[in-house]
Amino acid sequence: MTELLPHPLTGQPFASPVPAGTGWPDDPAASGTPVAHDADDVRRLADEVDLAELDARVSVCSACDRLVQWREDVARDKRASFADQPYWGRPIAGWGAERPGVLIVGLAPAANGGNRTGRIFTGDRSGDWLFASLHRVGLASQPTSEHAGDGLRLIDTRMVATVRCAPPQNRPTTQERNTCSPWIEREISLVAPSVRVVVALGGYGWDAALRSFKAAGFDVPRPKPKFGHGAEALIGDRVTLLGCFHPSQQNTFTGKLTEEMTDAVFRRAATLV
Repeated sequence: MTELLPHPLTGQPFASPVPAGTGWPDDPAASGTPVAHDADDVRRLADEVDLAELDARVSVCSACDRLVQWREDVARDKRASFADQPYWGRPIAGWGAERPGVLIVGLAPAANGGNRTGRIFTGDRSGDWLFASLHRVGLASQPTSEHAGDGLRLIDTRMVATVRCAPPQNRPTTQERNTCSPWIEREISLVAPSVRVVVALGGYGWDAALRSFKAAGFDVPRPKPKFGHGAEALIGDRVTLLGCFHPSQQNTFTGKLTEEMTDAVFRRAATLV
């Protein structure tokens, strides 16, 4: 028998992973949302849909067997500190403003962060660092992001992950990245008319932003600009790409990335918008 556990905010019981359309806060999918089972399905289902339907289809994707196995195993086994909570255990859709001026591009959800809470960069130390900075510079309505449905809003900002499922050791394969790429390419094509700044978290986000904007028809600089914290490059004639070290504990605990450094990048993004 499937164990049901109460959602930390609503108290509603859910299985882990969470079935689509069962009432999880901000779940974009319905029980009948089409599911991608391979790379061809991803390309087909990402084509010619609006942003809401794209989010729904992303959130039920099952195209990469290894990632499906991992995200669902983590959701069932759980970290001991979250053993009393249901885990989302599904892919993470983009989140934030539908017509953003700032687009934040990251790598992938964390196994016990987004994979648990159902929202990108939510429920782990990296998210704590990131949302606190966004709030300080006026791009988030509150400084914490604990769980989907907590009332947080992004202000003129949207977040996307390059790979939408939590990967083992935070390392998706090249094939998994390529299989997932139509989702971010379609998302960028939909939000691009309003985007003026892209903040890439880490070199992975930097490369993904350049690839995805190129796929969306934008001119990207050649040779490829080098990633660095505070690096800037122009995509097309109006989109500024900014580099930011990823707010991983490896970077924040060692002082490679400080609050002041993070704020400087996002303050620059807010100023450009």
